[in-house]
Order: sequence, then C-alpha cells, then structure tokens
Amino acid sequence: MFELLALGIAGASGVYGHIKSRKFVGQRLRYTKLVEKPALGLMAGVGATVVAAPVVGVVGVVPLVGGLVGAGTAIAIGAGVGTGVALGAKDAKEPPKLIDD
Repeated sequence: MFELLALGIAGASGVYGHIKSRKFVGQRLRYTKLVEKPALGLMAGVGATVVAAPVVGVVGVVPLVGGLVGAGTAIAIGAGVGTGVALGAKDAKEPPKLIDD
C-alpha cells in the first residue's frame, strides 16, 4: 500500500516539475541565448536532481512521510524538470505569432 502511495508522490512531483519548467522556459527564456543550447534539458534535469535529493532526504526524516519519499522521488523530479526544459526550449525557438501575420 505504501509503495503505491510513494509511486504516486514521485509521479505527481515529476509531472508538476515538467509542467512548471516547460511553461517557464517557453515564456520567460524565449529571448535568451540559453535556449539554443542542445544539452539544456540534461543540465537542468541533473541540477534539479542534485537540488531535490537533500530536500527529499530532509523530508524523509518526518515520521509520517519518511518511508514514502526517497531517491526515486528526486530522480522523478529531475526527469520531469529535464524533459520540461527540453520541450519548453523546443517550443521557444519558434517565435510567437502576431495578429498581423
């Protein structure tokens, strides 16, 4: 039962990271040179995993949540952010359409 709950927490955090990072890159980083780097998604995913690992470790100390979160959750967050950044960068390369076009 707890394994299914842990899988749900990891999946939800990965999807949330994907959606938020894709939206941020597509809207805010549209006009920067950073979006043109092909390895941007990989760098962001690894960075998010490194940042999320200690946070997940600290949350894992809480008795109620302790057995539910772990390295899998940090990896899911990193994978979600990495794919979101990669797809957001791909969307940002095409400039937005203007009404007059």
